[in-house]
Amino acid sequence: MAARPTPTLFTRGLSGLSQSTDADAVASPAEKRDDAKRNFLKTMRPLPTQHYWDVYFDRQSKDGGAGRKDDQQQGQEYNVQLEKLGTQIESVQDFWRYNNNTPVDQIRMRESIYLFKQGFRPIWEDRRNISGGSWTFRVPKAVGPDVWTRIQLLAIGEKFESVLDREDQLCGVGLSVRFNSHNITIWHRDASKQKSIDGILECVLEELPPELTPKPDTYFYKKHSDHAGFKAPPELQAVLDSQKRAAEREAALKAAKDEGGAQ
Repeated sequence: MAARPTPTLFTRGLSGLSQSTDADAVASPAEKRDDAKRNFLKTMRPLPTQHYWDVYFDRQSKDGGAGRKDDQQQGQEYNVQLEKLGTQIESVQDFWRYNNNTPVDQIRMRESIYLFKQGFRPIWEDRRNISGGSWTFRVPKAVGPDVWTRIQLLAIGEKFESVLDREDQLCGVGLSVRFNSHNITIWHRDASKQKSIDGILECVLEELPPELTPKPDTYFYKKHSDHAGFKAPPELQAVLDSQKRAAEREAALKAAKDEGGAQ
């Protein structure tokens, strides 16, 4: 008598039984499709920035975002001219949406645009800026838009923040249109931190490609309080005076120490 055939289970389209512990080896086609879908959706999610950012537009600035007259009403006038554009930037996608729809070549003479951390405003006398300063880079208009985009990316990517003194903060970056150049500024909160000042410059020179690197005679650093148009609110002037006296004492002690060491 012939042996009866052993019954088999029809398993077309199903994963074979396996002793493997590898998830990919034992996953069914449906499970693999679900995984692929999840991975696709993950790549589509906005990549958040570490901080929220605001975009400001200044229609009549005269000096890198804060050149104003020396009268008591000027601060109020400047606040009126300073407009916040659109919604805050919370992701890399938000940044590119704003940047791609804000052509720098359409910004007129003496106008400025700023990308600042939420809570900071591009005003020298702002409470969070009053003790700070900024680097200014005079960039030819032919390459201004490219340099501006890269500087903004260094800001939202926390590259500038990483080179600052740990007690300092980046405030934001700005671009002002002049007759034959774009003045690009990088603001930080504490002008007494030499590590921050040096770090910002080194970061710009190292991160920009050779064709966009500014020449040595086209950039400078300046404290906000050293600008001719700077006028601190009365309630903050005492803070500045105290900081100035502390800096003078520190300089005097250093000079005395150096003199003693030379003897």
